[in-house]
Formats: sequence, C-alpha cells, structure tokens
Amino acid sequence: MDDKCIFCAVANGESPADLVLETENVAAFYDINPKAPTHILIVPKKHIKSVNELIEEDKLIMGELILIAKKIAEDKGLVEEGYRIVINTGPHSGQVVDHIHLHLLGGKKLGPIC
Repeated sequence: MDDKCIFCAVANGESPADLVLETENVAAFYDINPKAPTHILIVPKKHIKSVNELIEEDKLIMGELILIAKKIAEDKGLVEEGYRIVINTGPHSGQVVDHIHLHLLGGKKLGPIC
C-alpha cells in the first residue's frame, strides 16, 4: 500500500467510497466524476502504479479485474446494449491517480475512440 494513494485508502476501507463490489483482492466503486450514467472504477488492493509496472505475478489480479467488470456489467444491465472497459496508462492517456484501475462505462451510447 502507498500511504499517499487515494485508491489504496479506498480499497482498504480507510477512505469513504460508494462500493459496488469487494473481494479479497479488488474493490469496485463509483467514480466521483462520472463520464457516463454508469462509471465504476475497479482497482486491485495491491498498489500497482500503472500497466507499465505490471509483473508476471500480476496476471491473475488483472484477470480478476476483467471478470469483476463483466459481473458488474451484468448486474447493472449493461450487457445487452454494451459497455466499455478502459485502462489509462500515464499522464498523456488521462491517468490521474497513479494506481492501476479499470473504468467500466455504460448506460448510454458512447462515441468511438478510434
């Protein structure tokens, strides 16, 4: 855990958040600045700065993040119309918090990103 990381504080219950789902390794909560009707952040409890910091042993936690995103999308009724999963990496991508996280966005038609 990084003592200055807000996502570590949220994931470890030290900072308030509107939790959607929590497991031993992952916390999912609503984004405080949503970009879609459903905008949920899914973070590992292990502090990993970004995709660039991933190591071989992190492949299981990254798989868990994706599967949790799928479950939440199902629970929120996003599957039929579709949803987006995004990982920003570095400042030019829009990554604001230096703790790897998935953005799960849905609930409206999202424009193309490519």
